[in-house]
Amino acid sequence: MKKIILTAIILLSCLSVKIASAQISLSINIGSQPEWGPTGYDHADYYYLPDIDSYYDVNAHQYVYMNNNAWVRGAALPPRYGNYDVYHSYKVVVNQRTPWVHNDVIRQKYSSYRGRRDQTVIRDSKEVKYTNHWRGDRGNSRRVVDHKTVRDDHRDDDHRGDGHRN
Repeated sequence: MKKIILTAIILLSCLSVKIASAQISLSINIGSQPEWGPTGYDHADYYYLPDIDSYYDVNAHQYVYMNNNAWVRGAALPPRYGNYDVYHSYKVVVNQRTPWVHNDVIRQKYSSYRGRRDQTVIRDSKEVKYTNHWRGDRGNSRRVVDHKTVRDDHRDDDHRGDGHRN
């Protein structure tokens, strides 16, 4: 009888032991980053735009900027930033919630990036991971003519756009 009880206890113990499992969380949002975003990042929550002291919310596809002493969101930048060029200005990836809450710290930390124009953007990258990247024009601007790919749009015409084409 003792052997049966001991065997049952061992058997139940074996069944109740949970096998340890490692969980790996990998968040990749390359496809949702705009084509003017900086290369080298598999994930980006926000871009800090030091030239205009504003942010771009990568997942919501919206700018976050100061307007009348309040942070507001918009699909495009306001007219006062009409000369801002998203393709040729420097972007700093910031992966934290509501970075504008700590804007003084972020502005001070990245002030040296103001005016820099030496950052490669996704649109101009030759890296394989950016092949078939999300395009603001939904990929419809390429057509084949005599076996050559021709662009129908002029991406540099809209410097302050958020990568979306109408």
